[in-house]
Order: sequence, then C-alpha cells, then structure tokens
Amino acid sequence: MTLTVTDLTISRGGIPVLEGLNFRLDAGRALVLRGPNGVGKTTLLRTVAGLQPPVTGQITNPPESIAYAAHSDGLKATLTVAENLHFWADIFGTKGIDKALAGFDLEGLVDRPAGALSAGQKRRLGLARLLVSERSIWILDEPTVSLDVASVAMFADAVRAHLATGGSALIATHIDLGLDADVLDVGPFRAVPGSGSGDFDGLDEGFL
Repeated sequence: MTLTVTDLTISRGGIPVLEGLNFRLDAGRALVLRGPNGVGKTTLLRTVAGLQPPVTGQITNPPESIAYAAHSDGLKATLTVAENLHFWADIFGTKGIDKALAGFDLEGLVDRPAGALSAGQKRRLGLARLLVSERSIWILDEPTVSLDVASVAMFADAVRAHLATGGSALIATHIDLGLDADVLDVGPFRAVPGSGSGDFDGLDEGFL
C-alpha cells in the first residue's frame, strides 16, 4: 500500500509551518523525517495520520491503513498489560495479542496493571499496539522515548519485520535506528511568514 503526499501545506495554531511538501511512501519502505525541534515534524505526522486537516494539498492512502503512535502511550492504568492489548485489538477489530507480547518482550508482564509499569515498559506496551492494529502504514513520532538501548533495538527489529511483510513506516526520530530507510529533511520546507489560508486563522490543533 502506498501513501502519497502532494503539495502539502500544514499549520500549527493557525500559522503555516511547512509548505510545498511532496513525498511518496511505498510498501516495504521506511521514511525518516529530519529537521530541528519545532520545525513541524509532529504537525506533519498528525496531519498525515488524519488528526488535523492540511491547509492545502492532498494526502492519499488506502482506507483504514494507518496506525499512529505519538508521545502518549495511550494506556489505561487500571487494566493489565494483556487487558490493554485486548482493548486495542477490539478497537482495531483484530484477534490475538501473542505477537505483540513477544515482539516487545511483555510475556512476563501480562497480569501487571499498566499503572505499575516502569516508563520503559509503558513505552513498549504502547508500541505493542502497532502489532495489534495490523495496519500497514505506521506513523511514528519519536517512538524510542523512554526506551533503553536493548528496547530500541527491539523496536527497530519490529519495524524491520513490518517492512519485510509489505508494511511501511513514516518516522520522526533523532536517533539512528539502523534501518534501510529514506530520509526527508523538512527544514527546507519551512513556510514563508504570512503565507497560507486566512480560513485557518485561530485554528488550534489541540482541539482536533
């Protein structure tokens, strides 16, 4: 499945931050976003994931193909590890959590409440939702936050396995995951001050 972005302009708080973006993400490939903090990588990922509208341009992807993982782990603290994964399996309409448990070394934690996990364990559980989703396109915003070196390697292995089965990944990260990935530096696409549509004045992505 292919994700295509054409002549995209995106805004944050009603102010355009990136404009003129064009890229294509094919099945079996990863694309890593680079650029300084605050340039608009998170806003771009949110827009591609469908969480906020673009100012202009087009995003084309197959329906129900995207799984999005950002800074929040999206866990229910009172539910166990297994219950959290079963909850997300129900949301995505999939069955079975064994692959997710094994992929992120969670088998020994299945009965532990998510609220009792360490920061790294919570992050692994949050990322394990990607395997439960069975979605082909992963949109990932700094996915290795709170992970130790071993867990970063575990995550990179999960991405490689996803790509090997025809999946794809769009990733904003400051670290080298050792992936065979294309790189897009979004810095040159900073929006010119004053550009963009006035219809978006006052728009706050926090309410989307």
